[in-house]
Amino acid sequence: MRIALYEPDIPQNTGTILRLCACLGIEAHIIEPAGFPITDRAFRRAGMDYLDQVALTRHGSFEAFEQWRTRERLSLVLLTTGAEQSYLDHVFRADQVLLFGRESAGVPESVHTAADSRLRIPMQPGMRSLNIAMAAAIVASEALRQTDGFPR
Repeated sequence: MRIALYEPDIPQNTGTILRLCACLGIEAHIIEPAGFPITDRAFRRAGMDYLDQVALTRHGSFEAFEQWRTRERLSLVLLTTGAEQSYLDHVFRADQVLLFGRESAGVPESVHTAADSRLRIPMQPGMRSLNIAMAAAIVASEALRQTDGFPR
């Protein structure tokens, strides 16, 4: 299983997601540019002391990410508030990348179009969205449960 962050805005959220990835053995991918410096020092300042334990790959652009994903033959699953299908109704596979958009703006239409699946987390009416790190933990847990991917 893999988690990708599209041009993340908030280092603390990114650090929390990287910690999640380190603890659960999930590959992490950051699609740049980010809204903050992507450096060990920046993450450590955000309290990310798990950085040495996470398999982190940086992609210079969405196009570079897509080239990598095509080479690896991976399916793209976009988590978005604009999706019709709930993540609870999706069959997760180990060859998927869970993509989360920018905290401030989500992802552009071209990224929506590139996704093989678009999923949402069901919420109470009138609520805009969850914190991205919470959303990543919720969906990654279900994906790992379905694929028997939790660490033993």
